[in-house]
Amino acid sequence: MALFSPPQPTHRTVPVAASLIALAALVALLYYGRDFFVTLIVSAVFAFILDPAVLLVMKLRIPRPAATAIVLGIALVGLYLLGAMLWSQFSTFSEDLPSYTSRVSELWAKANERIDQFEQRGIDLLVPQSFRQQTQQGQRTQDTSKKRRRGAAANPATSNAPPPIQEVRIHKDPTPAISAIYNYVSGYFHVLVMASFVPFLVYFMLSWRDHLNRSVLQLFHGEERYQVRRTWAGIGESTRAYVLGNFLLWVFLSSISAVAFFLLGVPYWPLVGPLSAFFSLVPYVGLPLSIAPPLLAAIAIPNRLQVILGIAAVTAAFHLIAMNFLYAKIIGRRVRLNPLIVTIALMFWGVVWGGIGLLLAVPITAAVKAVCDNIESLEPYAKLLGD
Repeated sequence: MALFSPPQPTHRTVPVAASLIALAALVALLYYGRDFFVTLIVSAVFAFILDPAVLLVMKLRIPRPAATAIVLGIALVGLYLLGAMLWSQFSTFSEDLPSYTSRVSELWAKANERIDQFEQRGIDLLVPQSFRQQTQQGQRTQDTSKKRRRGAAANPATSNAPPPIQEVRIHKDPTPAISAIYNYVSGYFHVLVMASFVPFLVYFMLSWRDHLNRSVLQLFHGEERYQVRRTWAGIGESTRAYVLGNFLLWVFLSSISAVAFFLLGVPYWPLVGPLSAFFSLVPYVGLPLSIAPPLLAAIAIPNRLQVILGIAAVTAAFHLIAMNFLYAKIIGRRVRLNPLIVTIALMFWGVVWGGIGLLLAVPITAAVKAVCDNIESLEPYAKLLGD
């Protein structure tokens, strides 16, 4: 009989391994099914946002399908008007782009000149004068040698250098316009195709909401049915709180920022104000990102340093007030997430889904927390996700 026997695998090893395999399969499914899941989640977010408006229109004794069509039509018209306004501002900016570029190049040249002067002053202070004279003499000798070689190359008859090789250029036919457009659009074709499904998905999610709720609840019994109903309501509430709260903050910051930039003389203020407000809502790095657009727009015109500092101070003040006071009152009461969990969620969804993942990371995490809040066995995970 052996004194030592090899350790036997415990019964817990199999569930842990199965969980890790399931988790890896889920991550792979999310990565390779990105277009499908992003389209579905974006549609669900819009459906959660527009559902209160549909209920408001239904109070006029309008059927749900017709009320959904009315609300969705108004939303599409609003998006079109917003896009038209932004496009007009971009068109104005493109017309002024040559003068803007020349002004930025002038400022860049002046900055390089000052940097060179500063470096020369440092060299004058640190390097002895005798060494600088020897370096300058060696530089002049090298310049003289280069001039002689250039003169010999210009007169091959008086030198032994071989004649220069003539450059042969191959002229290519220009790419047809249709091919150029196709090559540009083909990279975004699948995105455009999936985006075209969003209005239809939103319409069916809203118009068939009651039928879907009844059908889903029929899959559960007793206490589970109550938990599913409460979980669904919690997901909708947290999603609306986050998205509508951020939208209201964006509208508020856009308005006051545009007015402030107009008074400070910032060019393209109707475009810079909303852009700065949008960057201000980015978690953690919103402050430097929100200051960048007005500063880049302000350097295109001759301004004093006090004006530029004033623009930065006003933008920073708006950001701090909005994120420290208004954000807590509008969003923080309903969407309470752990900052560490939010950071990890941003990293994870950014890696899996790219830029759109960064925008959807917080709503997805809030929805997961709402599920954990309403299921008793998952309450410890809700406490982990909460603040």
